Amino acid sequence: MDVEDVIDELNTALSHQHRSVLQYTAASGSLFGLEVQGVSEKLWGFAQSELHDLRRLVEKISALGGDPTTEVAPLRWTPDPAEAVDFLVETESEMVDILKAAIAPTGQEGRSEAIEHVLEHLIMRKQEQVDWLLRARRTP
Repeated sequence: MDVEDVIDELNTALSHQHRSVLQYTAASGSLFGLEVQGVSEKLWGFAQSELHDLRRLVEKISALGGDPTTEVAPLRWTPDPAEAVDFLVETESEMVDILKAAIAPTGQEGRSEAIEHVLEHLIMRKQEQVDWLLRARRTP
């Protein structure tokens, strides 16, 4: 395992994960209108899952001897619920690709496989969220 590369890739993911937590939290608390209150609650649940994943990334970086970044990828806010969901789809799809890229330098050691498994779990959960958001945006 190329530990330095893995830490760099995980820190890139962590920067975007910080954004995920903040973006879902901001969207869940700021969407207005009776028709989107159910979506707001769902986004709050996503925010809580994102916070859990944030900690997992920090733990992996720390276990490898790295320093977790405090940088946050650029945020965006809009009062328009549809635009907010579209931005979440865009940034979370990007995050799935970033997590996927972090798998490559992990190698084939036992601890590498554990990191890969964690990343795959994060990818799966995020993709399920993206799929939910896409269904929410779909009109009959």
